[in-house]
Amino acid sequence: MRTIAPASLGLVLVLTAGCANTPPYDEPSDPLEPINRVVYRFNDVVDRAVLKPVAKGYDKITPTPVQTAVGNFFSNLGEPVVIVNDLLQGKLTQGASDVARLVFNSTFGVLGLIDVATPMGHPKHDEDFGQTFAVWGAGEGWYLVLPILGPSTVRDTVGLPPESALDPVAQHEEMRERNGFYAVRVIDGRARLLSASKIRDTAALDEYIFTRSAYRQRRWNLIYDGNPPPMPVDSDSEDESPYAKP
Repeated sequence: MRTIAPASLGLVLVLTAGCANTPPYDEPSDPLEPINRVVYRFNDVVDRAVLKPVAKGYDKITPTPVQTAVGNFFSNLGEPVVIVNDLLQGKLTQGASDVARLVFNSTFGVLGLIDVATPMGHPKHDEDFGQTFAVWGAGEGWYLVLPILGPSTVRDTVGLPPESALDPVAQHEEMRERNGFYAVRVIDGRARLLSASKIRDTAALDEYIFTRSAYRQRRWNLIYDGNPPPMPVDSDSEDESPYAKP
């Protein structure tokens, strides 16, 4: 499941470790760059003033096993989105494995706090509606920076409403409890990016471009399940989406 909020404010760029060997990219469609940069700066201010300090405190006082359990819990809540997109992409075997993963972790794993499924041969997968639309042939569209949520594209943004509809946290009726879940999920996710965010701060000459490139590389890698082909030079071709699978 593509949960943007925990990777807010452009820090999703640090997840490019799995895409380090991705072939060179074409230039993104970013006609809203002036506006995107304003939103990016706003997000960065919010991160440095609020999220990062809170995440540091959480990371310092929370034992590692507890952090692992929290991460497992929210990962398990995201499995319905993964399963639905498995099926929409025609990945029936993977879908069956993810159903088993959800069942095992929700029961034997105590509501997902313990990942018992991975040792049983049901590894974690990452599928979402943005990837499904890409598999169906939809182009990525303009690059966007969403307030608080961070980097996205038109295609990925269109996928957010159906993901929210399948998110147990978003559908929880008690507002106070729902907001509490959101807060913990965001803080836990931001804490996982603390060390990696230093890479951006020290390596990027232009943090905005660095983040944009890293986000697109990661999405490209996910769409092709970790084995992406070279990206076409012309991403705006009307004949075929650059993300359409052969």
